[in-house]
Amino acid sequence: METKRLVNWRILICALCLILIFSGLSIRIYWIQTVDAARIMGQAQEQWDRNRTLQPTRGAIKDRNGEILAFQGKAYTVNARLKGRDEKDQDVVKDPYYTANSLAPILNAPVPELVKMLTKPNKVVELGRYGRKISEEQKKRILELQYPKLPSGKQVEENQLPGIFLNETTRRVYPNNSFASHVIGYLDLYDEPKMGIELQLNKELAGEEGQMQYKRDGAGYQLPDGEGEYIPAKDGYDVYLTIDRQIQDYVEQALDVVDRQYKPKGMTVIVSDPQTGEVLAMGNRSQFNPNTYYNGISNYTNHAITSMFEPGSTFKIITLAAAIEEGLFNPNETYDSGKYTIKGQVPIRDHNNGVGWGRISFLEGVQRSSNVMFAKLGYERLKLEKLRAYFKKFGMGSLTEIELPYEKEGTLINLEKPQSPRDWAATTFGQGVTVTAIQQVMAVGAIANGGELLKPHIVKEMRDPHTGAVVKRSEREVVRRVVSEATAKKTRDILETVVTGEHGTGKLYAIDGYHVAGKTGTAQKYDPNTGKIMDGHYIASFIGFAPKDNPRLLVYVVIDDPDTKEWYAYWGKMMIAPTFKSIMERSLQYLQQQPEVPRAAADSGKGKSTATAAQEQVQAAQSAASQTLPKFVGMSTTAAQLRAKQDNLTVTVLGTGTKIVEQYPAAYEQVVPGKQIILVSDRLTGAKMPDFKGKSLREVMEFASLLDIDVHATGTGFVVQQSIAPGTALNGKEKLQITLQSESQPPAPSPAQDGAATSGTAPPSGTAPPAGTGAATDPAEQTEQPAGQSTGQQGGAESNQGAPPAGTDASQTSATP
Repeated sequence: METKRLVNWRILICALCLILIFSGLSIRIYWIQTVDAARIMGQAQEQWDRNRTLQPTRGAIKDRNGEILAFQGKAYTVNARLKGRDEKDQDVVKDPYYTANSLAPILNAPVPELVKMLTKPNKVVELGRYGRKISEEQKKRILELQYPKLPSGKQVEENQLPGIFLNETTRRVYPNNSFASHVIGYLDLYDEPKMGIELQLNKELAGEEGQMQYKRDGAGYQLPDGEGEYIPAKDGYDVYLTIDRQIQDYVEQALDVVDRQYKPKGMTVIVSDPQTGEVLAMGNRSQFNPNTYYNGISNYTNHAITSMFEPGSTFKIITLAAAIEEGLFNPNETYDSGKYTIKGQVPIRDHNNGVGWGRISFLEGVQRSSNVMFAKLGYERLKLEKLRAYFKKFGMGSLTEIELPYEKEGTLINLEKPQSPRDWAATTFGQGVTVTAIQQVMAVGAIANGGELLKPHIVKEMRDPHTGAVVKRSEREVVRRVVSEATAKKTRDILETVVTGEHGTGKLYAIDGYHVAGKTGTAQKYDPNTGKIMDGHYIASFIGFAPKDNPRLLVYVVIDDPDTKEWYAYWGKMMIAPTFKSIMERSLQYLQQQPEVPRAAADSGKGKSTATAAQEQVQAAQSAASQTLPKFVGMSTTAAQLRAKQDNLTVTVLGTGTKIVEQYPAAYEQVVPGKQIILVSDRLTGAKMPDFKGKSLREVMEFASLLDIDVHATGTGFVVQQSIAPGTALNGKEKLQITLQSESQPPAPSPAQDGAATSGTAPPSGTAPPAGTGAATDPAEQTEQPAGQSTGQQGGAESNQGAPPAGTDASQTSATP
């Protein structure tokens, strides 16, 4: 009985335990499936689902012809592991001092700073900006330290620099270093755009991030049937600037010469096409290298659009055009130069201390840059309302809206809120008004193009990086008509006499063979602390365009306070004229702008023999007929063919690719009309045999070498026969047989004589060397002394080219009001 009771108790206890267990499990299951279901499912989703951000490739920045100025390149970040992941992990920095000394010369970093980072308590550290986004070359040098080669040539297998590891990333690369750096701008080490096009068009360049969602198992592997979502990244657009790589290079070279020799506080040069408003070059000094923006200067200001300054006498162009438009300027009318007095005001003086040149014509007044004449035009005739209206029509006091950040609008305070009549009278010759260089360029460009103020552009177009399709293109934009075509023509004619006239202040700026029109200008500077004029400190400039009647280029050169003891009147000869002429002349030649006045024709009557003059005329004609070959490499095939058509060049494109990878002859070589230009695309399949008749053996061999064709030639001279017919599709394994014949050989008999059918072909003409350049300059120069100003505004100082006026002390740097 007792045994039975014990068994029953055991059964009961087991039953109760099972009931409790199953009850607990049921409650737990209920809890998991209902109360805690959302939380658990969330944790599961976190474990299963992965969401990865896909980074787009930043678009490239290119010049107008497709040359790359900035692109996304490969880079590496240097990290140091200071503590192991476990006791067995020995890949840690063991000797911080040795490691710092080894890496310092590679990373261009101070040893103490590296030591400080390598002795932190962290497990892993990044080596600051020194180890961030290093180049492929730096990576290679670090690997050579870690796994050096023995004298036997065998590579060491054990890491000699433990704890240092590299992570692959990307960085912005500027292949031309400081070239056009203020225009392009830069990305810092944290991929933040800071200035220039990189900042202005950051959204378009950066593209859009993509997303990839997928499911994985507990071990981290992606589930093959796991549902997911894929949104591809959208790469940024490629931006094509209006900048021309070659013209920009001329600007950089000219600026470097002045910067090395005279070290001015600042310099700006802008080259534009006045017919379209496109900026072909823009350069500043000082400059910086965007690849290493953290070294060098701390001032990254683009003076061309941000710095405001009093322009001085270059501003007189607007006053002149306004007076002509209103019918208030008669070039033959005369006036008394020297001084101009407004009742109760300090007299306005001409730049030779108010001495003047007696009674002269208005035309001579423009040529001599007479402040008195421009005050008479503006104060007496145009008056305040019209003067203000014309300055605003020409864009003064408002933004040009060029595609660059931080543009300033300048001020017209002496016209908006004049304190005295003299204040607004002084604006007629560039005092009491501030402008930016780009405003000046567009205002004078309106005179050059026939009277239309255009919106400047430095961005030509944006393209899809994969298809090359243009997604946005800048067109010629007319802001408003400011003067009539007739007025613009008269103004251009008068500005040419500033360069060519006997009394012109711009004689130093003449260029042989071209009609140049322009205006000089010099202005004194303010002390930024006191607001007073600084004696002996000036901003000198020249703005000019050529050819005068159909301007192809406009060049504005501004030099701020160079480090020289020479009188400012000589700055034109020393700095400004050489800079302007170098840029203008070389750019016109590069653009195949033929000289309007052949130099040989002018020289033929100066005591030279008839034979010599005739020979020079022939050379000049040959030079004018030749062209400078543009750079086609890097362009799309379509763009290259279009450019060739615009330049009247005959090209043969090899292959069916979309991009030109090679050209013959090379870029910038001189070629004569009819010269065969060969362009090689990036896909040679489908190339066809050209017609070589009349071509030299060298031209045939150049073509054959591009396609690896075997050539056998007989005879000398020029091709008269070829074994493969023109237009035949090539695969690169053909053998070409050509027959050459010299033009000195007797011509092949005609069919009427013996049935022969072969005829010789005259050889192409050679390429004549370009005509020499450089105009003789008059060493004598004139000065324009600044007129005083009742409100303390900056005085004007004009650098005239001619003999200094009598009674002027050459040591003087400013005039007494």
